[in-house]
Amino acid sequence: MPPIYSPSRLACFENCPKQFHYRYVLKVPAESESVEAFVGKRVHEVLERLHLFVGRGLVPSLERVLDRFRRIWQEAYDRERVRIVREETDEAFYVDLGERCLRQFYLRNYPFDADETLGLEQRVSCELDAARGYRVRGIIDRLVRARDGAIEIHDYKTSRRVPSQRQLDADRQLALYQLAVAEVHPQTPIRLVWHYLLFGATRVSTRSEEQLAELRRATSGLIERIEGEERFEPRPGPLCAWCEYRERCPAGGARREAPAPGVPADAPGPQMQLL
Repeated sequence: MPPIYSPSRLACFENCPKQFHYRYVLKVPAESESVEAFVGKRVHEVLERLHLFVGRGLVPSLERVLDRFRRIWQEAYDRERVRIVREETDEAFYVDLGERCLRQFYLRNYPFDADETLGLEQRVSCELDAARGYRVRGIIDRLVRARDGAIEIHDYKTSRRVPSQRQLDADRQLALYQLAVAEVHPQTPIRLVWHYLLFGATRVSTRSEEQLAELRRATSGLIERIEGEERFEPRPGPLCAWCEYRERCPAGGARREAPAPGVPADAPGPQMQLL
């Protein structure tokens, strides 16, 4: 069967081949998850529900949105499974972080009538390289038709930093989703949109046909490299503290302490766990 990859799989290999080996080759079950990933999932769930209600002509109050977040947090939170890496923080800190993300988004976008939702948690896939049978797939947080007719791919981030425009213009995840969306909406302008929820910040990027062609080539090359990998050596670094396989990793002795502000607060990020 031809290999199918997602942005999360690709990023996992680049971050640490050993983690990729545990997660996707050996399929070792994760016994825990980071609190940052947990926050991201709960915020995504609430935003999906919010847009479902809006699509029915119902706009819940901000307090109802926040109450929903608190309830699903209490229902899903397991202190034995959810790991808090940063010693200076506790559960209450992350509950507050999630509430702040939702509050910023709500106040910035109310009454949610600026565009049309085409899909929520929309699964997409496309052929990346016909000759080698490579395909990519993923899940779009929200697919949108803007008022000017353009299609927008929206992504929600709960991190405590906003990347530079240069970094976003080189982002692979949403650009790969664009390849899939373009197959359904040919000849339609497509924009990539990130919501940095904690800051109430929105960032936008576009890709030219030349950039998308280069993305296909570079991503196919990376997949070819992964398919030929045999050693899957560990790559110790700042993200080791968040790795669900840190206790079994042969490089465990080389793990670094959890860094302070330099690493994104959502590392490894909810999207890293999707596919």
